Amino acid sequence: MMKRFFICIAALLASLAISFAQTPEEIIGRMDAEMAKADQMGMTMTMDLTIPILGKVSSTIKNYGEKASTEVNYKDKKEYIWMDETTTWTYDPEKNEIEIDNRKPSDSKSNDDNAEMLKGITDGYDVTMTRETDSAWYFDCKKSKSNTKKDDPKKMSLIVAKSNYMPLDLTAKMKGVTVSIRNASIGVSEKEVTFDASKFPGATVNDKRK
Repeated sequence: MMKRFFICIAALLASLAISFAQTPEEIIGRMDAEMAKADQMGMTMTMDLTIPILGKVSSTIKNYGEKASTEVNYKDKKEYIWMDETTTWTYDPEKNEIEIDNRKPSDSKSNDDNAEMLKGITDGYDVTMTRETDSAWYFDCKKSKSNTKKDDPKKMSLIVAKSNYMPLDLTAKMKGVTVSIRNASIGVSEKEVTFDASKFPGATVNDKRK
């Protein structure tokens, strides 16, 4: 009797495990649904660019609507940038200087590109799960034959967190430059992306607006 009981429990657990198993398409679909929340809640991510000879440039980017803030780290130097609908503020801590300028169309495009970068990550790619751990799924993404976008990299690697279906890391190589996007998270307050001059007492202000 007890043996039959354990056999029944084992069968039940096996069926539950099968029902909880998810295909790559289901996991990516859940990830895309989470990323879509950035439109209303804002998003933070860190982007690393590894450039031959020059080395690594790391930027932590926060987007909230038309506003954005970026912390750029290159070797031992830092720079901070804020943008709203019309204006860009750049703070150089080494010079203790704030430069104010009109927001250029290229700045707007860059901000839009950052916001869109993690939406529809695998569109135009054939996705294969390579391994799974207790905390994450690992995928290889190969450019589909039907993908005619020249700027899309041929291959990408993607890691998705099991806890919240957010991308932990997306890495690709384009024209010799390795791009890695990591630590993406949803939820940014407007205050986090709004320039506040009171935080930089004594800074020199160079207003280049016309």
